[in-house]
This record gives sequence, structure tokens and C-alpha cells, in this order.
Amino acid sequence: MMKNYPSDLTDNQWQVIKDLFGYGRKRKHSLRSILNAILYITKSGCQWRMLPKDFAPWQTVYYYFRQWKLSVLLEELHDYLVEKVRVQKGRNPVPSVGIIDSQSVKTANVCQGEIGYDGGKKIKGRKRHIVVDTLGLLLAIVVHSATPHDSKAAELVFKTLKNKYIRGIIKIFADGGYRGELVETARIKFGWVLEIVKRNETHKFKILPKRWIVERTFAWISFHRRTSKDYERLTETSTAFVQLSMIRLMLSKF
Repeated sequence: MMKNYPSDLTDNQWQVIKDLFGYGRKRKHSLRSILNAILYITKSGCQWRMLPKDFAPWQTVYYYFRQWKLSVLLEELHDYLVEKVRVQKGRNPVPSVGIIDSQSVKTANVCQGEIGYDGGKKIKGRKRHIVVDTLGLLLAIVVHSATPHDSKAAELVFKTLKNKYIRGIIKIFADGGYRGELVETARIKFGWVLEIVKRNETHKFKILPKRWIVERTFAWISFHRRTSKDYERLTETSTAFVQLSMIRLMLSKF
């Protein structure tokens, strides 16, 4: 008999998303059990080969993870839940405001490519560059080398956001690291107002309007051990695990 793990989906949570996986042929291992195994890895941070025997063989679980990543099913599932949670909270399904920030994280030895050094944070690794809505839900993410300054790399995130939300976004909040030419770039190329939230008082703790929301999202992501550091060989896989951490968090609301 298969054990139940804290990361497993409840019946109600599975009902919310099962239609996105389709039905298709009869399988030896249900898609729900496969997703539970992937969520277990996301939460626990274990290696694929150390997946408990209660789940399907790790090779099978990894196969589905890779297929869902490449077919952007994981991204579609994530975006579907963003819309459902926004509606549940009485918001418009399409956000009008975003908050941008980056998080520099250390990388493991297996990581390849897109690795640099963040001189400000003194971290060798990668940056997770994200835009969230006013609920803290992830709207766009780009994982890249830690080297580029936020104001230089932000345009990549803006392009990703624009492709997903052609209409709706009006304003983006950002910290002082995004000031300069990027304000005009956001207005001219994307049609958005980029509002810089500045720190007026140095050496004094103060909650900045909107800025704390994106910091909380980074904390949510880091609560999952697989995303507490970047353990992935490819940035595409890093992105997928960040999306999975947010998928699990959003499903907890159902």
C-alpha cells in the first residue's frame, strides 16, 4: 500500500487540475501519482534516484517531468492556477499591475552554462528574475547568469511578460536598481509605467509599498528545498521547479 506524503495532492486539489492532463490511454501509474512524485522531489529536494519506492520508478517520473517541461504543460498548469486563484480572491483574471525583482542564488556543481558572479550580493550562481502580481503570484520568470545588472536583464523578463499578457498590464513596480533608461524602455517598447519605489531613509527598517510582496514570493519559493538553491543543470529545469513550487502553493488554496 502506498504511503501518503505531506506533498501529495488531495482529492479536491486533483479535481481542480486533472482535466489539463487529459485522459488518453490506460497507464500502469496514474498521472496523479506521477505528479505527486514530482511534487515530493520539489518539496524534499531529494535526487531523482532517491525517490521513495512508494512512487513509480524514478526513470518513469523523470520521463514525465521532462515531457511536461518540454511541452510547456507545467507552465500552462501554473498559469491556469494563477487565473483561478485571482478569480477566487475576487480579482480580474488578467493582472494590471506587476512587481519585478531578482534573487541571486548559489548553484550546485552539476549546473552548466548561465553561471556568473553577482558583485553586489557576492554570490556565484544564477539569478531568478521574476514579475509577480499584487497577490504575490508568479506572472513571469527568467533564470539567467548572476552577472548582468538587474536594469540590463529586466528587458528579458519584460518580453516574457508581454508574450503572456499582451493586454492588461499597465504598471510595473521596481526598486532603485531598475532606474535609468529602463523606465523609458518600459514606456516606449512595452507601453507600461515603470514606477521606482525608493528607500528614503537609510539604516532604518521600513516596509516599502508593493516591494514586500515580491520578497515574500521569493520566500515562498525558498520554502521548497529543491529551489532553496539552484541544483539544475539547465536553466529551463530551474524555471520548471520554481513553477512547481508555486503550483503546490496555489493548490493549497483549494
